[in-house]
Amino acid sequence: MTIKQRAFAQVDVFSSRLGDGNPVAVVLDADGMSEADMARLAVWTNLSETTFVLPPTQPGADYRLRIFTPAGELPFAGHPTLGSCFAWLAAGGRPQQATHIVQECAKGLIALRPEGDGLAFATPALDRRDLSAAELAELLAALQLPPEAVLASQRLDNGPVWWTLLLDSAERLLSLPIDANAVLRLGRHIGLAARTDEDATQDLSSPGLIRRASREARAFASSQPATAEAVDLEVRALFCAPHQLFEDPVTGSLNGSLAQWLIAEGRMPARYTAAQGTAIGRAGRVQLSHTDDQVWVGGRCVAAVTGQILA
Repeated sequence: MTIKQRAFAQVDVFSSRLGDGNPVAVVLDADGMSEADMARLAVWTNLSETTFVLPPTQPGADYRLRIFTPAGELPFAGHPTLGSCFAWLAAGGRPQQATHIVQECAKGLIALRPEGDGLAFATPALDRRDLSAAELAELLAALQLPPEAVLASQRLDNGPVWWTLLLDSAERLLSLPIDANAVLRLGRHIGLAARTDEDATQDLSSPGLIRRASREARAFASSQPATAEAVDLEVRALFCAPHQLFEDPVTGSLNGSLAQWLIAEGRMPARYTAAQGTAIGRAGRVQLSHTDDQVWVGGRCVAAVTGQILA
């Protein structure tokens, strides 16, 4: 490959303030780069994901996206999808349709749309099942959690695969000490979530004040308006990389699969706000909604770096 200057951006995703979200590096003109070139650059940027925008190969797609971590390629990931679309539009990208953008990736065609002052993507199909008794026991042992702390568990797969627990309180979730060696021995990506309301066992599948996320409900009942920062679900994501465990600041794919599971089972309302990164000093915010049998994952993006890269 001949090295040349390529349009480049680094975007902070799921935040309106730089440094609160999850960064992604985006090469906006990756045509002509080999897979080895992309993998090498992803190692160099040393971010959780680096993406490469290419001409589409499928009818209806506006662009094709390849997503790399320092360890290899992913078929799909949430915050790189939002951040790359944001960068593509900011660089002058014009979608074929006025109402939405279509991303082609290894997972298929992913629809995105403007939502408020941010963007949202349609979650890809989810494969989910209960964790087996043996799997759950392994996970609880790695996290040093008592069984009574867990309200529900699932194996969620929408590209990345997550062993996921819904815990009984946000306080427990945020104060949970992580034994990196124990989690690395387990060797699984782990998703943890907890509702922020006082009664985390409440069924939220029916409409009405009593069945809304109670932080919003309490604000309404007390005649105090819910703020834009009101949060209904706290989320943590633990990634197992080779010989290294790290906590992801904000994870679109996990939040999307959580919403598909929790809304379907009546554990969350059809529209809610999730916070992620709290335990590591970030303030990520993810907007989840279910309309017309589709879950949408949305958030704001901030451009941190724009310019050219030699690649």
